[in-house]
Amino acid sequence: MVDIIDLHFQNEPEIIASYVLRGPKGVALIETGPGSTVEHLLRGLMRLGIAKEEITDILLTHIHLDHAGAAGYMARLTGATVHVHHVGAPHMINPTKLLASAKRIYGDQMDSLWGEFLAVPAEQVHVLQDGDIIDAAGIPIQAIDTPGHAYHHMAYWLDGLCFTGDIAAVRLPGYDHIRLPTPPPEFHLQLWKESIEKLRSLHPDAIAPTHFGSYEDVDAHFDQVLDKLDTLTNYLRQRALAGDSPEQMMADLPGWLADQARREGVAPEGVHRYEVVVPSYMNVTGVLRYFRKVEGIDLAAA
Repeated sequence: MVDIIDLHFQNEPEIIASYVLRGPKGVALIETGPGSTVEHLLRGLMRLGIAKEEITDILLTHIHLDHAGAAGYMARLTGATVHVHHVGAPHMINPTKLLASAKRIYGDQMDSLWGEFLAVPAEQVHVLQDGDIIDAAGIPIQAIDTPGHAYHHMAYWLDGLCFTGDIAAVRLPGYDHIRLPTPPPEFHLQLWKESIEKLRSLHPDAIAPTHFGSYEDVDAHFDQVLDKLDTLTNYLRQRALAGDSPEQMMADLPGWLADQARREGVAPEGVHRYEVVVPSYMNVTGVLRYFRKVEGIDLAAA
């Protein structure tokens, strides 16, 4: 049985989820969300009748603050084992570099967006490799290495249901529209495409992105992710090669993405919620860094 807790990030409904799995040996969480929403997580568990002592496992798709920010708090509160990609694990134990990087991106918004980030005790961290089977509360769950959004990204496979984190992008309930989160520093176009095809080859019955909910039109969803990857990167590549500055692109992208969403049937309040969960400026900075580091585009000379 899978339950979903809406973490009401920034007081918006249905944009960050924590998935709850009840097993024969306890309760597992997939994602904790950020520290700023931990009270919503705790209230959600209470509504489900789950005591903190029942939580045995926490599975993180990756270590970005909107997915893993409350993991340290929850690990200390519950004693649960935190399962995390081998690249991300050291940063959960010692988050100094992770938080410094986030501070450079978010500045004065760090506390209001993400709240407190506590380190996970090292003895509670289980380091994951591709294909590992996790005994999560007595439920066998397979970890699937899926880079592209981040090098430290795992999807999780449970009997035909795939918890996709951010690799299947962002789709809000009631809409077919998909929006890509392409933040720095690890967005990689080709690896993302390969990860999508890797998941497609498993033939999931349904996917459950962290942002937000479960969807059964899996092939159509994956096709749209691949199309959006090309559309976004082609648009920004053309702008960069034409000599447009990052500042110009950041100013223009919200309108470009909003127009795309409206054409695909997203209501104004939905357009706003997509922007809250996937800020446009981060899409620009992540893709431009990829152009410099991987494609070798000299943006200064473009």
